[in-house]
Amino acid sequence: MRAVVGTDDILLVTLDTLRYDVARELAAAGRIPNLARHLPGGCWEERHAPGSFTYASHQAILAGFLPTPVGQGPHPRLFAAEFGGSESTAERTFVFSESNLVAGLDGAGYHTACIGGVGFFNRRGALGSVLPGLFAEAHWSPELGVTSPTSFESQVNLAERIVRDLPAERRLFLFVNVSALHQPNWFHTEGGTVEAGDSRATHAAALEYVDRHIGRLFDAMSSRRRCFAIVCSDHGTAYGEDGYTGHRLGHPVVWTVPYAHFFLQGPE
Repeated sequence: MRAVVGTDDILLVTLDTLRYDVARELAAAGRIPNLARHLPGGCWEERHAPGSFTYASHQAILAGFLPTPVGQGPHPRLFAAEFGGSESTAERTFVFSESNLVAGLDGAGYHTACIGGVGFFNRRGALGSVLPGLFAEAHWSPELGVTSPTSFESQVNLAERIVRDLPAERRLFLFVNVSALHQPNWFHTEGGTVEAGDSRATHAAALEYVDRHIGRLFDAMSSRRRCFAIVCSDHGTAYGEDGYTGHRLGHPVVWTVPYAHFFLQGPE
């Protein structure tokens, strides 16, 4: 990452609440072709979330603690704040003196922009302002939120505008918190109703919806130069497993998440 930071644009996409098992199954079945073509080997990497709900996990992720590879570490990190005795800071880690990755990239000359999704990014109170407040530019509206059936399309439209309006020479760190997977997601299935509610199947349909539009986001972020992209979940969610529904709880479907990072090649 020491060679990437300062050279490439950087994209961080959190597919909020996406379960690893659902993401893996859809990739294997060819149901998310636009994502799968960028996944190393066409597969998601299985990792452990740094938190069991959005706020906790994003506090960690935006401090450089991305989801952790399975198996005993230490696992070298891409980004890390200066911290004495850190066993996961390696020779090629981008190390910053600030308290969070956003400030670290700002210090490295990046314009930092946030496109919020779930309520922790809505800036409708002190708590909902903490995470977006890290960025030089931050956006949220109901059209980007969990109740909008077209939330991701609206997020991509906004991302295209941010890229278009930024001077070509300025490096960009764009963070997108995708809200479409989060409950409610019943409206992503044909014939779905609020009475029928959300399920593992509607969760999968929401990921297919995201896949139909994510190519535009990748195209925008690679339109100026090469882009280093990270796409992952912040945590999973339960749909009745062992009697549990939702997240902010210690079940494997919550703690196990999909992860990938890859380069998007820029103009030739």
